[in-house]
Amino acid sequence: MQYFHRQVQLWGEETQASLQSKKIAIVGAGGLGSSLAFALGASGIGEIHMIDFDEVSLHNIHRQIAFKVGDEGKNKALINAELIEARCPYTKAIAHNCDFKAWSEKSIEVDLIIDATDNLPTRGDINTYAKSIKMPWLYGSVEAFHGQVCFIDESSFNDAFKIVNKTPAGIAAPIVMHIASLQANLALRFLAGLSVKKDMLYYLFFNEEGEMVTQKFGLPKAS
Repeated sequence: MQYFHRQVQLWGEETQASLQSKKIAIVGAGGLGSSLAFALGASGIGEIHMIDFDEVSLHNIHRQIAFKVGDEGKNKALINAELIEARCPYTKAIAHNCDFKAWSEKSIEVDLIIDATDNLPTRGDINTYAKSIKMPWLYGSVEAFHGQVCFIDESSFNDAFKIVNKTPAGIAAPIVMHIASLQANLALRFLAGLSVKKDMLYYLFFNEEGEMVTQKFGLPKAS
């Protein structure tokens, strides 16, 4: 409990101990995924599955905080899993060098799936899988200076968004960490048994005057 002292001050030893029984899957180990690994990897969650078939490229490193120059060519999920266990001996981190569909076929039981991908079709696959096993999941996306987060439970990503193949625009590194932080807060509250506003899409952006704007939209129940 000394390792988690500040969290224990927040919610007590019983809640902190309960996190050891929780398991999560983070789909994507790049920008959002590596920030989530930092934010959640040392929180006391018992088991974290990192899923990504991609390898580190030089242009990833400025915004994907788990990686450093020299990591090029290494699997992203493996680096994140090693980083989590190096920082927190109380968390088991498992790397899966595969795409989400291949991971889902392993039928691994987790309490929450967190989207850290960068494409709509994979999010559609996550939504379909989560609905099939009646599990909530956390959506997050970033582009340029804006991002979105939603804890999806009774709503459906496939109903609310048009699933298309789209090449992402440029991106500023800090917004990646900001959106991942919001995802991590929602995830940790849920896993700790605290209240979470579900099926609410939070959209954050900087307007032309540089003002930070937050909007929220309720998503309808799945059809």
